Amino acid sequence: MSSIVSVLSGASEIVAGNVVGSNITNIFLVLGVVGVVGGKLHIEYELIHVDLPLFVGSSFLLSLMLWDRVFSPVEAVLSLMGFVLYMHYTLNVERELEHPEVAGKKQRKKLETMTIITLVLSAAFIYLGAKYTVESIITLSEEFNIGKEIIAASAVALGTSLPELMVSVTAARDGRPELAIGNVLGSNIFNSFVVMSIPAFFGVLVIPESIVSFALPLMFLATLLYVFITQDKQITNWEGWLLIIFYLYFIGNIIGVV
Repeated sequence: MSSIVSVLSGASEIVAGNVVGSNITNIFLVLGVVGVVGGKLHIEYELIHVDLPLFVGSSFLLSLMLWDRVFSPVEAVLSLMGFVLYMHYTLNVERELEHPEVAGKKQRKKLETMTIITLVLSAAFIYLGAKYTVESIITLSEEFNIGKEIIAASAVALGTSLPELMVSVTAARDGRPELAIGNVLGSNIFNSFVVMSIPAFFGVLVIPESIVSFALPLMFLATLLYVFITQDKQITNWEGWLLIIFYLYFIGNIIGVV
């Protein structure tokens, strides 16, 4: 929603900054804190063989599409196709793994009125939050002469990743590493395939040079680093600290401290 509002407000550079910054924050900060808090986290079969390949693929595809600093509606459609593939593959594989006897069968539940009301009210508040977030970014950018994409990639991306951080830390403490790690993987895949794509149908997306020259390569590096770390199907305490150090470097570089 924030990305759509930013395009309609003439500040489309926020989109790339938010998506790339949020992906980096999820990997370096969220997974780093989860590794530190949860100790040695063991990664389940589904995350390695289902989520991880599409996690890497989504990051690689996003990097290719943004490299020329143009993100066209055609590329947006391809990204959405990638998300449909991810959802279809994930749901079918996990259904077969957990309940082989009911694979392929559909289970329908009645949609309650309260659920619909909650959905509508939530959507309204999300829109208001997105609207004031974008207005704040534009105001801060003008007053402090900072690029909108820089604010989006740092402060806004951190705010976007806070729900993932809280959910993942709680899950790690409760001994549910598959939820802690899967939460981050799914969020990044959704960011790359959907959050980047939908705004492209509302206007032309500006891809800033600062995102392409630094943040985008770092996002892809973060993805590869995660793959290497999880080769032994676990995330250890010291690997968590290493990821946090990378995040501190990212923030320091993007705000000009390092």
